[in-house]
Amino acid sequence: METLNHIWPFLIVITVIVFFHELGHYWAAKRNGVHVEVFSIGFGREIFGWTDRSGTRWKVAWLPLGGYVKMFGQSDLGPDADGNTVEWTEEQSAGAFPEKTVGQRFAIVLAGPMANFILSIILFAGVFAFAGQSQTLPEATFIQEGSAAEQGGLLPGDMIVAVDGTSISRFDELQFAVSTSPGVPMLFTIDRAGEVFDLTIVPETVMVDDGYGNERATGRLGIQTDKVVFEKVPFGEALWAGVTETYTWCARIFDFLGKIFSGTQSSRDLAGPLGIAGMSAEVAQHGLAGLVLLMAILSVNLGLINLFPVPMLDGGHLVFYVIEAVRGRPLSDRAQEYGFFAGLGLVGALFLFVTFNDLSRFGVVDFLTGLVS
Repeated sequence: METLNHIWPFLIVITVIVFFHELGHYWAAKRNGVHVEVFSIGFGREIFGWTDRSGTRWKVAWLPLGGYVKMFGQSDLGPDADGNTVEWTEEQSAGAFPEKTVGQRFAIVLAGPMANFILSIILFAGVFAFAGQSQTLPEATFIQEGSAAEQGGLLPGDMIVAVDGTSISRFDELQFAVSTSPGVPMLFTIDRAGEVFDLTIVPETVMVDDGYGNERATGRLGIQTDKVVFEKVPFGEALWAGVTETYTWCARIFDFLGKIFSGTQSSRDLAGPLGIAGMSAEVAQHGLAGLVLLMAILSVNLGLINLFPVPMLDGGHLVFYVIEAVRGRPLSDRAQEYGFFAGLGLVGALFLFVTFNDLSRFGVVDFLTGLVS
């Protein structure tokens, strides 16, 4: 029973965000006259499904770690098993994905990530409108003695309005910026009773438990606040708040990845399916609103990552279409195949890496190491 309590929140979260991603592809394909053969949530053998009047097979497969939309013509090019060239009738050509213009194909592929961003906006807006939006102001109400904040010149009552030139209005934005920059000098813009000035402060490096028995470095200023504003937002305003929150998370993801590549953030902080399952179970214990917010954040992640210019991801296909539009003809099948396999290798390596991170957090790696040492 406890295992099910850990699994069901993860399955709900993943199923919803994958469904909307694929629904974006499906909607754009139908709008552009492409026949959709399969709409699948999950990979592998079908658990259950049905075929609609247009001939699309809707199904749920046993491995719920993704999904796909199979459009007519996507894998029907070239010779068949007997070496004969596959030819389409005029009616089939009208519904074939490869027969559409490069602009139409671009729109169909782009629609998946866009659907994730739209879902995130709706989910954020729903929580803000019905559960309310809490905003903890970035004011240094309490300052720990001997902390980085005190040594840097912060005083009780100081309001931090920007970090490294980026405006902030919430305490969690301040926490995120500081926690991902341990030991790194940061420029804080302070509002002290109407007087605005800058202070350079180096966040203290603190080792904390990640919840799975492992330690990681995080930055700490040493301040607390009790300035919390909490209120339900009118739906029209909530929609705009959903847009800004989605944009904020996009910026955070880019900032996080940038710090990983620059070496200021540990790559061990990347989480995979097991880590997401653990987060989903933990958040679900605190109510539906928390789970919906996690779903919104993960939907932003899925949409943004799929736009990365990696062959096999949507972004890789978009790059191919841009090249086709510029050249006036597509890349050769061989070049696209090489790109696909390179992308497959990269995505596969990343999957193995984040899975290793997850297993390390759960202590499995240390356990196995202890068995053989």
